[in-house]
Parts: sequence; C-alpha cells; structure tokens
Amino acid sequence: MKRNIVIAAVTAAALIGGGTATALATTGDDQGSARQAANTRLSDDDAARVASADVTAPEAIASALKHTSGTAVSAELDDEDDSGKVIWKVDVLSGDNSWHSVSIDPSNGKVLGSHTDDEDDTAQVRAALKGASVTAEEAAKAAGGKGTVTSVDLDEDGKNKSWEAETHKSGGAEQDWKIDLGTGKVTADHSDDQDDDSDDQD
Repeated sequence: MKRNIVIAAVTAAALIGGGTATALATTGDDQGSARQAANTRLSDDDAARVASADVTAPEAIASALKHTSGTAVSAELDDEDDSGKVIWKVDVLSGDNSWHSVSIDPSNGKVLGSHTDDEDDTAQVRAALKGASVTAEEAAKAAGGKGTVTSVDLDEDGKNKSWEAETHKSGGAEQDWKIDLGTGKVTADHSDDQDDDSDDQD
C-alpha cells in the first residue's frame, strides 16, 4: 500500500538515524529508496530497541482486533511522534468501510489509543482480500520463522497480490518477504531489487 510505503520509509529512517525521515516521506513514489532504507543495517541501539518489544506482530494485531472489529490490513513497529517511544500501529478496516489506526503498547499488548483515518483504496483492499484465506495475523506468524517481524502489510497492487512482511535478526539487516494470500507460503521478496535495477537503467 502506498500509504504504508511512506510509513515504512519514515520508520526505517527513524530507526536508522532520524535525519532522513522527512526526505523519504516526501518521496513516497520512490519505492526503491524506501526499501533501500529499510534494508540497511540497524544500529546496535535501535536493533536492541526493536528486539525489546515483548509483544509480537501477531499479538499486536490480535489486541487491535479485540479493540476494533474488522480486518487488519497492516501492522508496524513504529516510533511514536519522534518521541523515541516504539509502539505497534495496526490499521483495521471495519465492516462499515471506515479505517482505524490502533496503537498498541509493545511491552504488554494494551491499546494505547486509536483514531479514524481517511483512505482512498478501500475498494482495492476489499477486492484483494476477497477469497483470501490467510489473515494479516497468520501472515505475521508465518514470517516470524524468518526473524523478528517489524511490519506486515497488504500489497494489493499488481497481479500477484500478497502480504508483505519485514523481518530482522539481531545485529542483521532487515529482509522483505511475500506471504501468499491463499497458502501462507513465505518467499523472499526480490521485486524491489528488480525495481532498483530498472531505476538504475533509466
């Protein structure tokens, strides 16, 4: 989702150093730069902070859905308003097609708050999820075998719709994964590498 690409870019930049967050946020169409930032090595302090989250992505999604019924479309471990405090942010699409952003405490899974968002891709999201048997929570569990899941998000663009997840291992670089909407199969996401290659050729 384009809105979450920007969020992912800001999160990655904030985790890496904070100084380039504004530049990345204003270039939401440059998906290659956002992914390149997300694939950079985290500093020891930032990696430790992410690893210190006791609540996993699936648990954060479950907590958000208890608070706000609907379909979880994304979850991300994110800095809250540049305060340095890390929280889970879960986007939920409710039955009346309203969007809710639910903030979850990563230490205990409690809901810290929520607000309604305005999104213009509701029909596209509904169409992508029609017939899907794997939820965001299940996708996060599947990707958890690859490392600590820091985000899971629906990719409703293009022909091959899927869940996308980012994971990282202690002291290592983040990795991108695709999770099949029907089978839950996890595969490495190389699409952004290909995008970067095509950008270099332009």
